[in-house]
Amino acid sequence: VSTQSTGRVMLRYAARSIPVCFQQISRPLSFKATKITNSLSSGNPDTLPIIEDFSRRHIGPNETEQKEMLDLLGLENLSELIQKTVPENILDERKLNVTDPMSELELQRRVDKIGSKNKTYRNYIGMGYYDSKIPPPIIRNLLENPGWYSSYTPYQAEISQGRMESLINYQTMVTDMTGLPVANASLLDEGTAAAEAMALCYRQQKKNKEPVFFVDNAIFPQTLAVILTRSEHLGIKVVVGDYKSFDYQTPGLCGVLFQYPNADGKIIDYTEYIEAAHANKALAVCAADLLALALIKPPGEYGFDIALGSAQRFGVPLGFGGPHAAFFSVKESLKRSIPGRIIGVTRDADNGLAYRLTLQTREQHIKRNKATSNICTAQALLANMAAMYAVYHGSDGLLSIAEKVHFSTCIIAEGARRAGHHIDEGAFFDTLKIRFNNDSAYDDALINAEIRRINLRKFDEPNTIGISLDETVTSEDLDDLLFVLGAPSVKNLWQQYKPRDGGILRTKFERTSEFLTHPTFKLYRSEHQLTRYMRLLERKDVSLVHSMIPLGSCTMKLNATTELAPVSRPEFANIHPFAPTHQTQGYMELIKELHDDLCEITGYAAISFQPNSGAQGEYAGLLAIRAYQKDIGQGHRNICLVPVSAHGTNPASAQMAGLAVVSIKTLPDGNVDMDDVRAKCEKYKDNLSCIMVTYPSTYGVFEECIRDLCDLIHENGGQVYLDGANMNAQVGVCKPGHYGADVSHLNLHKTFCIPHGGGGPGVGPIGVGAHLAPFLPGHDLVPPMNTDDPGSRPCGQVSAAPYGSSLILPISWAYIKLMGPTALRTATEVAILNANYMAKRLAPYYPIMYTNSEGFCAHEFILDVRNFPGCNIGVMDIAKRLQDYGFHAPTTSWPVVNTMMVEPTESEDKAEMDRYIEALIAIRQEIQDIQDGKIDPEDNPVKRAPHTMAVVTADEWDRPYSRQTAAFPLPWMTPAKKIWPGSARVDDAYGDQNVFCTCPPVEAYSIDDLSK
Repeated sequence: VSTQSTGRVMLRYAARSIPVCFQQISRPLSFKATKITNSLSSGNPDTLPIIEDFSRRHIGPNETEQKEMLDLLGLENLSELIQKTVPENILDERKLNVTDPMSELELQRRVDKIGSKNKTYRNYIGMGYYDSKIPPPIIRNLLENPGWYSSYTPYQAEISQGRMESLINYQTMVTDMTGLPVANASLLDEGTAAAEAMALCYRQQKKNKEPVFFVDNAIFPQTLAVILTRSEHLGIKVVVGDYKSFDYQTPGLCGVLFQYPNADGKIIDYTEYIEAAHANKALAVCAADLLALALIKPPGEYGFDIALGSAQRFGVPLGFGGPHAAFFSVKESLKRSIPGRIIGVTRDADNGLAYRLTLQTREQHIKRNKATSNICTAQALLANMAAMYAVYHGSDGLLSIAEKVHFSTCIIAEGARRAGHHIDEGAFFDTLKIRFNNDSAYDDALINAEIRRINLRKFDEPNTIGISLDETVTSEDLDDLLFVLGAPSVKNLWQQYKPRDGGILRTKFERTSEFLTHPTFKLYRSEHQLTRYMRLLERKDVSLVHSMIPLGSCTMKLNATTELAPVSRPEFANIHPFAPTHQTQGYMELIKELHDDLCEITGYAAISFQPNSGAQGEYAGLLAIRAYQKDIGQGHRNICLVPVSAHGTNPASAQMAGLAVVSIKTLPDGNVDMDDVRAKCEKYKDNLSCIMVTYPSTYGVFEECIRDLCDLIHENGGQVYLDGANMNAQVGVCKPGHYGADVSHLNLHKTFCIPHGGGGPGVGPIGVGAHLAPFLPGHDLVPPMNTDDPGSRPCGQVSAAPYGSSLILPISWAYIKLMGPTALRTATEVAILNANYMAKRLAPYYPIMYTNSEGFCAHEFILDVRNFPGCNIGVMDIAKRLQDYGFHAPTTSWPVVNTMMVEPTESEDKAEMDRYIEALIAIRQEIQDIQDGKIDPEDNPVKRAPHTMAVVTADEWDRPYSRQTAAFPLPWMTPAKKIWPGSARVDDAYGDQNVFCTCPPVEAYSIDDLSK
């Protein structure tokens, strides 16, 4: 090994020279010449030196920095740290049985091999999933851009203005397309959105002791399955039938749901039936096709109260079922009941327009077991893609796409009829249900479709197929489809074509109202302008490309580029979730490997990937428990114990699963009160279903009683649901399935490196013990692995797609393959080291609320910022001031009000953590100056934070502190590195009192203009 002064290293092996180039950097590199020399001298040609070590890219602190931090903590090594933080009776020193680490190149080659086993056919299956043309500038500048995908949910509004503007574009798009005035910022998928609509209808008519929800039988089957699962434990009777014959005066009717166009492709005028439902004080729900609404009358004009559906065909890939953004809009009177997040317009401290998450008091983390939903995330990244798709195309572009799809469908309909096949009379948009005139023609069609790599929908009815077209269809595709049908070519049809029954244009179904009229949907139609607009919005936000985001319980760690690469590849992106299994063997191989690795890491026997968020994982896990208890004759068990420190989704999910929540006290040191657990177990032992506990606790400590707690619950007939939100502190160190837990959800978007996407996507698979494995969620159309085995009794279906958000599962798979068994444990150890290092350095300035008996925390810790005598400084003041230092705040006011929970993760190096520490210390000094009377108690840099560029660079400066103090308070902050907030401090109360959830007029530069 020779090192030259230029910083170029030459590694010489045999007759070959392998250059490894890098820039001079401040900390020592981790190349070890001795290892290379030993490998070369071993004489074993199969043991080549490993030059590339991905774990050194993922884990921030190098060995020198780790030693410095350990020295500060008074520890010899990482093993001693783990012994002092993790209880001995759960500590697992065995090496994980996962494959040895791959290099990034080896992983890429493995991805090539697995991807080649997926077969990318032309998909005309439809059923809510369609191929789309994703504009390349959106792929490059949004989907593949860490400035967009590595940001967090926009709870810190001032440094989230860019993506919130994009999400309000999304909401405006949805309200315009559906004709209803209020939309949320997306839900998880169409199936779960329909289930949320049913729950909303139920809440509006909760006086009904025996609520009934009607679903027309021409709905997508996967949506119906999710509804039926959700209804069972909410006590709602679902009636499935023909919309024409249903009795709309049925007692207890709370809502009705129609698909528009329906699952067979028909467009129906439901006005008469909506009015009948309204006459019985029930709500009318429309599951709509977003692209069709560019051409056909929107739901709001029929009188629907709620509209929902998938925005997938607006520039989002199929991805074997997800992730996709669902849309959800309501009439004005339901705006305070709508589930999920809503972006609203408010004013900032300078009276300018700003965006924020509005009506947050509806959210489960506040309402807990009284929550109306357990929704805790959205599909922000996918919603932003759909919004940009609409911005890029505008109303005329969308109309052209819709007309092309519809006219192509008319051509296929004409060909099918000329070939002698039957199509029902009536209007359609993009979908045809075709019944062949004989068995032979049907069989020939399927054979010819397979030869031409075409996927069609197969109905249960004899000799019947479905064809659903999309924007990717070409004349050549139409000719192939016509050949499959035994029909003339497009050219021959065109020469003799006459519009027949089924066309929309110039009928009562044709849309006449305008949509996407806001200038945002007109200004960015060229690639130049769209790219500049996306960059403009990106610059307003803070993401991991700027600085660390140490949000406690959120695990904002590295999302490595190599891990994310498969997401954009067509062999993963262009697979329909209901494609025949011979076309999805690559996915099956990858999912099986990820399944086995996660089982090894957690100690569980089986994994379900269907839940597409952490909260959905909680819900699915509880359903598995309830199904198991029912199966063994203990279905009466309905008590769920939940510590008061639990995440708000825990009691909300329990309530959705039909469980009664009983709170468990916590002790002053943050531990679960075991005496209270014993008392509650004794009181409810005959009806105890389960306990939901987070581990390490939400207070950031490995509780020493966890094994005893699990044993106690089991002794009293219950099951242990262990919330996996903090799994990043356990990988390779301990296994929930081994110390007594029965089921956990895993946040793959935390521990296993799927990016947060600015508020979604998330993935929440559940791991279960062997006794619960038969009860994992199933799927009526494509049963997930092991759920159709003999003895399987699935608990229902919790998401629309068999494997949930399948497209992003390769990210977690790749992370495990790149790290290998040793580095996975090291990552956990360093995550715990980083947290304890930061806590140690900050302890002289802010009290650390909870540690274990040895004085150590787990992977996160809580700063107490509640007591600053003599000044009116609160947690949000510190959070806003951190923005001036270029940082996103830690988790605020959870799990303890007016505190900050810090989780640095293993991916942040010591230098970055030191900058964050210095920022918090500097803010503490500013607070001290207020306490000492050195600066004004109200007009000071903390209370008036954050400081925008407009304020700092204004001609006038009337504040009693300098511009430098406002914007560049520490020496390492320079203009070149400055991160400016997108707005001054937002006014939360004003936003909730004046709800405005669509794009403001362009002339409204201030909130006063908007009011006018």
